[in-house]
Amino acid sequence: MEITRHHIQEAHKRVKPFIHHTPVLTSSTINRLAGAEVFFKCENFQKIGAFKIRGAMNAVLSLPKEKQQQGIATHSSGNHAQAIACVAREVGTKAYIVMPSTSPPVKVEAVRGYGAEIFFCEPNQQARERTLQEVVDRTGAEFIHPYNDYAVITGQATCAKELVEEISSLDAIIAPVGGGGLISGTSLSAHYFSPAAEVYAGEPEGAADAVLSIKSGKIETAPYVKTIADGLLTTLGDKTFPIICRFVKDIFTVSDEEIIEAMRLVFERMKIVVEPSGVVPLAALLKNREQFAGKRVGIIFSGGNVELKRLGEWF
Repeated sequence: MEITRHHIQEAHKRVKPFIHHTPVLTSSTINRLAGAEVFFKCENFQKIGAFKIRGAMNAVLSLPKEKQQQGIATHSSGNHAQAIACVAREVGTKAYIVMPSTSPPVKVEAVRGYGAEIFFCEPNQQARERTLQEVVDRTGAEFIHPYNDYAVITGQATCAKELVEEISSLDAIIAPVGGGGLISGTSLSAHYFSPAAEVYAGEPEGAADAVLSIKSGKIETAPYVKTIADGLLTTLGDKTFPIICRFVKDIFTVSDEEIIEAMRLVFERMKIVVEPSGVVPLAALLKNREQFAGKRVGIIFSGGNVELKRLGEWF
């Protein structure tokens, strides 16, 4: 399937009544440090605290009513789990969420708070998929993939669509990359609605599969996985990867130390809460200042669901 301009426009109409139109913020201090004019699309202020509600809402609302009412199932360590739980409650159906046993407690409690039924599994992809299949077989629920789903990608594209409609003449947009749903959608919206803007991805060094995949031309796994950016631990999908290859200019990797410094900067200067995964694009911008010097740069803060007790470990 090719996602068109029309698909994104229709998705935006579909989800608009159910989501926040998040603000775009600026910081003169960060502009000075970056040597660029930076515009932050703050999905940390979105419902459920992350952009994931966009894709989940579009995917569920695109289903026939009878499929919606059979229930919605997914596997996720956090933000997509919350999104599906929230959307299911919104449309009046059951949510069945498979979560790794290592999921942050703050995200588990949020999912439970939306009324979803949680099934814990071992923290690996095989266990997630096996447990999910058992749940789907037992309940008849419809599976909504966290990112490798065209309706999800199209819903995520509405974030950058809002950004470029509000802030004109962007030279570049940087978003984080995990499974690729957000960066795929971002690159498609830039292509259709702001073609002069080049799209870049930020990725943790401790989960650097996307940068390897782009270099090799096939989906790769990270050589090692260890990062505080827990929302970016997934590998690319067969639907997200071709879009990234076609429309994303480059992928920059950043260390956990650089992520923490970017978080500190946002907390102290902008006075807002952004999770480690969400500040990866800012860390990438600050690490590659020369590439963006003098440019107008859009940054997507993808979420703000931080486990507060961990702040003492990082800062």
